[in-house]
Amino acid sequence: MSDNFTKLGLSDKVTQAVTNAGYTVPTDIQAQAIPLVLGKQDVIGIAQTGTGKTASFVLPMLTLLEKGRARARMPRTLILEPTRELAAQVHENFEKYGINHKLNVALLIGGVSFVDQNKILDRGADVLIATPGRLLDHFERGKLLLTGVEILVIDEADRMLDMGFIPDIERICTLLPPRRQTLFFSATMPDEIRKLTTRFLKNPIEVETAEQNLTASTIEQKLLKTGAKPAQKREALREQLNIATNLTNAIIFCNRKRDVATLTRSLIRHKFNAGALHGDMDQKSRMQTLSDFKNDKIKLLIASDVAARGLDIPNVSHVFNFDIPTHPEDYVHRIGRTGRAGRSGHSITLIAPADNKHLEAIEKLINKKIEWINSEKKEATTQNNIKSPKETSFKGKKPEDRQEKKSNTKTSNIDKAIEQNTTQSHNANNNAKHSANHNAFGNFGPTPAFLLRSCK
Repeated sequence: MSDNFTKLGLSDKVTQAVTNAGYTVPTDIQAQAIPLVLGKQDVIGIAQTGTGKTASFVLPMLTLLEKGRARARMPRTLILEPTRELAAQVHENFEKYGINHKLNVALLIGGVSFVDQNKILDRGADVLIATPGRLLDHFERGKLLLTGVEILVIDEADRMLDMGFIPDIERICTLLPPRRQTLFFSATMPDEIRKLTTRFLKNPIEVETAEQNLTASTIEQKLLKTGAKPAQKREALREQLNIATNLTNAIIFCNRKRDVATLTRSLIRHKFNAGALHGDMDQKSRMQTLSDFKNDKIKLLIASDVAARGLDIPNVSHVFNFDIPTHPEDYVHRIGRTGRAGRSGHSITLIAPADNKHLEAIEKLINKKIEWINSEKKEATTQNNIKSPKETSFKGKKPEDRQEKKSNTKTSNIDKAIEQNTTQSHNANNNAKHSANHNAFGNFGPTPAFLLRSCK
């Protein structure tokens, strides 16, 4: 394995950009995959999250694309990503490492005008980064030809499977020329994905840098027992946020988008510096929230699993699972947001009484027993800077203190109000939909006038 990027066969332009970005030693997946990609081999790359899979295909692609020229509406290379955020992140990688190149890089994702995207395609794209749905939309509108694709990259293939994109992937592969190079990169390789590789890859070389589904050794994993009620879980989370050591920022995962919104409002009401990220947000809001979190304008990012896969936010100190994931593989990807690139990280998972079966599945998958946090409350040894400006922690006071009792009562009332507002909003939406779909002779709305007329 090479200990230097200059020995991997990359061009001088690429190695200079990598050096300027502050990297000198490639990771295991990069050292093994880059020479194979440069040799135009089909590759299956399997590695833990946070090990540099993206650069494993971005860097050699930049070198290979130095020769040749793109034509209008006929991209030379195609990269498929499961989410808008991942696609935008890969686009950022091409901008960073392709600073010495004059390549046209197009990004096709939802939430952006078709007109603007068509203008980019008309200029010709050396690299086309897309989500499957938006790519097929452009193709069906006759705005895109895929017969000139030389390299196909399917990133986060297992996530594609989870999100139901495999039929789209299969269709896209049939639209591409048979003589092409295909690269698969993922953290895990389920049987369904394995079958897909046998159909669309030719004599692929598999690169696996670590045993599948194992979590990084740099992450300290903990479990915390909580009550079953949401308010009890929120109180336990706030306690951990206040007593956690070396907490600079954190991603907090919920299983449902509705719970993301509820928890975010609760934390903000308790003066924490928090923001939400979930699939129902428009693209502009999602990208702005991610940017604020990366730039430390937001300290706590409350997210659904849309943020769990592949997002490269290097300095996340903590991950909290407010809800334990129902799929054990998602646990691996969630906590993989911390402890990246050799840094130390911390994860805490809240365990309610009904969560034991999911916990057993996770521990079986990672082949490890996760340590429990002592249930006794501890006083904070340091004050975490995760609250909104001009606010301080309200923990650390004696339980018998009268002001603390008032604070606890206020906290309970806040949580109840938030839950009530969320439930009322949810019920109102359901009732509105039900009323809109009801026929004219139902139980809702005024009685038709002709039924009120007397018959003679």
